[in-house]
Amino acid sequence: MKAVGGFFQNIYKSKVMLFMVLPGALWFLFFSYLPMFGTVIAFKEYRFSRDGFWASIVNSKWVGWDNFKFLFSTNDAYVITRNTLLYNLAFIFIGLILSVVLAVILSEISNKRLAKTYQTGMFMPYFLSWVIVGYFTFSFLSSERGLLNQVLQSFGVDTIQWYNNPKFWPYILILVYLWKAVGYNSVVYLAAIMGIDRSLYEAAMIDGASKFQQIRNITIPLLKPIITIMTLLAIGKIFYADFGLFYQVPRDSGTLYSVTNVIDTYVYRGLKSTGEIGMSTAAGLYQSVVGFILVITSNYIVRKYDKDSALF
Repeated sequence: MKAVGGFFQNIYKSKVMLFMVLPGALWFLFFSYLPMFGTVIAFKEYRFSRDGFWASIVNSKWVGWDNFKFLFSTNDAYVITRNTLLYNLAFIFIGLILSVVLAVILSEISNKRLAKTYQTGMFMPYFLSWVIVGYFTFSFLSSERGLLNQVLQSFGVDTIQWYNNPKFWPYILILVYLWKAVGYNSVVYLAAIMGIDRSLYEAAMIDGASKFQQIRNITIPLLKPIITIMTLLAIGKIFYADFGLFYQVPRDSGTLYSVTNVIDTYVYRGLKSTGEIGMSTAAGLYQSVVGFILVITSNYIVRKYDKDSALF
């Protein structure tokens, strides 16, 4: 009884903090944990009936692994898996380097008002929807009135049919993603840099260390734990693709599918044409399971070499 009383007493003492956590906890409950019961649809031939969602799940035919076979037995299975994996690897590692570099540069600007102006300008693209970014990209790459083709014409170079030429799009997609995401991702590293004890830099200056030596020997080593954690979290979503980037920016051009088709866009097109909800659920379950395994494995490797930098 004493333990129970102590438990409720601790809850009462922490009631303000618990109320602050409540919205986030409810969000995870309704959008992350309760939907897990629906993963059974991945193993069923789901057909919605008038009896309701749960009755439809119960009454749908059990098909086992057929939805997974349908997803990965096609000729596109290798292409969509390759594209999803390679793009995300590029996003993780190039984005990490640029985010850290940008955070270091912003932290070194002595005029804080100017630094906040730069930070806001680099932060804003993150809040633009992919639909708007897709139109921005089209205004540059349009074959008729695109800004880039007009510049090429002014130099006497033939215009390029960007939306019919797949070889350019891996670079275009990576560039667009970095433009949109790097400013936002740098905020975490900038906050970590602001938390570094300034006396370390003062001691280094007294010892005659240059600015580059201070960054290399103080800033980067102290950013190592947060860099590791952010990379581990990103690895967990390595089989997820940003649907808006790969669907809206290339404008769903069929000639570009070899380099723009990823698991998420493939599932969307399959769902739109066949209506197979079970197949899309199977894809989501596959992405989640693989992401979970990758996070556990990566965390185990990091923990083995540096326990303080691991997630858990």
